[in-house]
Amino acid sequence: MGIYLNPGNHGYAEAACSKIYIDKTELIACTNEVLKTKEKYLCVSRPRRFGKSMTLEMLAAYYSCGCDSRELFAGFKIAQHRDFEKHLNRYDVIYLNMQQFLIRAKKQDVTQYLEQAVLGELRETYGNWISEQITDLATAFEKIFVKTEKQFVFLIDEWDCVMRERQESEAVQKQYLDFLRDLLKDQPYVALAYVTGILPVKKYGQHSALNMFWEYSMTDQSMFEEYTGFTESEVKALCERFGMDFAETSSWYDGYTFTKFQHVYNPKSVVEAMRRHKFSNYWTSTETYEALKIYMDMDYDGLRTDIVQMLGGGRVRVNTRSFQNDMRSLKTKDDVLTLLIHLGYLGYDSKEKEAFIPNKEIIEEFENAMSVGGWSNVMNVLKASEKLLEATLRGDAESAARELDKAHGEVASILTYNDENSLGCAVGLAYYSARKDYKLIRELPAGKGFADIAFIPLPHTDKPAMVVELKYDRSVRAAIQQIKDRQYTQAFEGYTGEIILVGVNYDKDSPEKPHSCVIERVGKGKNTAD
Repeated sequence: MGIYLNPGNHGYAEAACSKIYIDKTELIACTNEVLKTKEKYLCVSRPRRFGKSMTLEMLAAYYSCGCDSRELFAGFKIAQHRDFEKHLNRYDVIYLNMQQFLIRAKKQDVTQYLEQAVLGELRETYGNWISEQITDLATAFEKIFVKTEKQFVFLIDEWDCVMRERQESEAVQKQYLDFLRDLLKDQPYVALAYVTGILPVKKYGQHSALNMFWEYSMTDQSMFEEYTGFTESEVKALCERFGMDFAETSSWYDGYTFTKFQHVYNPKSVVEAMRRHKFSNYWTSTETYEALKIYMDMDYDGLRTDIVQMLGGGRVRVNTRSFQNDMRSLKTKDDVLTLLIHLGYLGYDSKEKEAFIPNKEIIEEFENAMSVGGWSNVMNVLKASEKLLEATLRGDAESAARELDKAHGEVASILTYNDENSLGCAVGLAYYSARKDYKLIRELPAGKGFADIAFIPLPHTDKPAMVVELKYDRSVRAAIQQIKDRQYTQAFEGYTGEIILVGVNYDKDSPEKPHSCVIERVGKGKNTAD
């Protein structure tokens, strides 16, 4: 057992023995499918603290011939697969944590330091085939393969840390990418190359320097969707086990959506919430809000508009294809939004190509970032939102309309449009304080259409549910009638409490009172079509 060559299974054993462990071993079936094929190059990127290192420890424990992991995997899902025994502990594994190399190299060239360290271990096992004149890893592996026909499984953690922490030096980045390409591309000694980090493979010039990799990122995880975070069924089981409310857990940590798995949860936060028996900002606390604020404050046309739209519960269309997969070459608002998707601050709907703020934990981080300065108009809306909620709950339509006037005025100073979408964004922000007791959903499928904004009460509160219908240069009564005619309250399936119906109209030609509002309460079990 070595540090880089066959590091053993101790890391994964600790994870598997932890109080909270979710069995993700079937990911190994995915890597077994591509082992020793043309598809053997995998780049799987996720946000920080999303289990990347644990996955590599699991793969090392499974493939490494330097340990016996049969008992360790016994009882886990992968043990039931037909190829489990075929590949178990059959390969030499090279495990590289690039963050460690970057720290330890200090002022020395990181790739040179890495080659010296790994060559030292290789010589202990394969010294007969590696002469002292050989100073680069690729040549060493070639010699070993020619003499022994041994193939290696390469596992590289934090592969992109050079791109993130050496942003100012294109020369260093290019040298590092060239090193990886020479080490891995088209090499017969590679049985599998699984690299993971926050960013997908870096694009350099017209082509990717590592274009042999199949990329699985937060914009498209494909076969790795189930292993990106915790699934809904896994979180439900944890909530039952630890006596935590599932609906509130969803409000705090759900929101990452893919093609097959529409509800993927932040694993770090879910584990902490279960362990501490308390909901809080666990994932976002692992990094300061300033990291988010840097990107929010970038002066790209339309970026602030999009952020405000998402803060109001809306979604924005994003072109993710122009992103160069680094944190320096940001040229458009789409590049910034795509980076925030990869960092985990935004969710992404690949079918609609839309970004959104995924959950309560993340939206509070946006609020923290805005509170420092530069977003005073939005902060004014958020701070005043309690008054609007109180007016709505007591049925005071006149006060509610007055608060909406203020909110829309503040938001309109940022938005580049003044239409029904602007109104929806303003209303979503104006009810910001409701998020502590409600799950806010824009465009919720309900009855015979889509409710503009639905407020579903969380289990810990005794607040009534709310449906808000918006009209632009129409009739406020028409808004209320639409809620009734289209039976939007059907969205609250299983809910038996009171429901507040709110109709809002914005009259752009009325300078004094542009907003009008009607509020009605529907009793338990009452037919809203009455």
